[in-house]
Amino acid sequence: MAVLSPPPSPTRAPSRARPAPARPASAGGPHARRDRPPSGAARTPGTAPLPGGDGPRRPRRDVFVDAVRALATLSVLTVHWLMADATWDGEHLRIGNALAHGAGWTVTWALQVLALLFFAAGASAAYGLRSGPDGDRAPGLAGAGRVVARPSVLADLAAGARLAGRRVPRLLRPVGVFVGAWAVAIGVLLAAGLPGDAVRSLATLAPQLLWFLAVYLGLVVLTPLLRRALHAAGWWTVGALVAAPLAVEALRFGAGAERLALVDVVLVWAVPYAVGLLYADARSGTRVVRRGRVVPVAVLPRPLVLVGVALAAAALAVLLVAVGPYPVSLIGMPGDTMSNLGPPTAPVVLHAVALVALALAARGPLVRWADGRGRAVVAGLARRSMTVYLWHLTAMIVVVGTVLVALGQQLPAPGSADWWASRPVWFGAFALVLLGISRVVGRFEDARPARRAGAAGASGPAGR
Repeated sequence: MAVLSPPPSPTRAPSRARPAPARPASAGGPHARRDRPPSGAARTPGTAPLPGGDGPRRPRRDVFVDAVRALATLSVLTVHWLMADATWDGEHLRIGNALAHGAGWTVTWALQVLALLFFAAGASAAYGLRSGPDGDRAPGLAGAGRVVARPSVLADLAAGARLAGRRVPRLLRPVGVFVGAWAVAIGVLLAAGLPGDAVRSLATLAPQLLWFLAVYLGLVVLTPLLRRALHAAGWWTVGALVAAPLAVEALRFGAGAERLALVDVVLVWAVPYAVGLLYADARSGTRVVRRGRVVPVAVLPRPLVLVGVALAAAALAVLLVAVGPYPVSLIGMPGDTMSNLGPPTAPVVLHAVALVALALAARGPLVRWADGRGRAVVAGLARRSMTVYLWHLTAMIVVVGTVLVALGQQLPAPGSADWWASRPVWFGAFALVLLGISRVVGRFEDARPARRAGAAGASGPAGR
């Protein structure tokens, strides 16, 4: 299989009557510039580029990906803030979940949208491969004229490790500040006389969000391998990725292979991530050779088809919950014998398929919203998505802790009229604290000036 770029426009063809003026030879020799891969070229590691192309076109920043990320971030924030439920008697802190009461579980089917974050991460990774710090070529990708006769899984994994290495520095600063701040806060709370059990409960709450980043880096390592498979079989590869965690679930409950289910932490979230990779490559005009024919890497289904896929996947997820061993909530709830997220289950992967299909079906309206009324929200979260994700639970803890400990007040009973009526006030307080935190620590999410060019390559021009 090989990657083929769209044919160059006739108006851009070089003229033979006007030879280019000679340029001084670079340090790499007189042919160093000619041997450099063209800007925007991105090929799957281990594939042979076909002659006559300038590489897949590089689209402008994809506001659709930014919009999906922004809405998903806001949904995660909302569902976590709706969970706020705690009591304090002066010695013991009990942390509950407000959504565990009544029909609160229904909220999780609408707001548990981690799949959209992984979809956006996959699309951003694919766009990022269009531009690297070294001559607009991402490390580990096949350069112009390079042919790898026997693609190797180990070579793909090595290339993925290099890609992950480019992203780690961008993550270390905000994550390091977050972990350092919590370490200081734990010391201050213990010094202030707060019981150790209460401090331990708080110390294990907010850092739970870091699992997402660990899975994300694992998927980045797998990116070259996934792209090779996607370039080889397109949507059939996505189907195989969906089937993999379902097979694991069958072994988990049919053969008692409970530990095997841990691989679903990667397999389940690889599905939306891979769709993001395929979407970005398709939008960039990437073409491949399959069975001797030059074809687009993928064709996005029509909205009606996508809606049909979403409805079918959601219906199957509901059926599995109704007849299977799964709890009704898509997140872990107190008292449940198992969690649909730890590790993710078959209903979660089907729910992920439904969410991504609906997002792709709504691409047109989302782009219009992101370019219009939602521009400020999308742009702000594009710059501070990591800060908001890392610190939104901390903002909630600060407000709830102040009310319980400093003011000596109790929270409204979950699901009561007072609870619903007070949600805007509580959300406003959470948002104000989060805004203040973002003003202080948000700058650590920015790329360092000395490495801004390289960071832009890691993020990609069309979606961070």
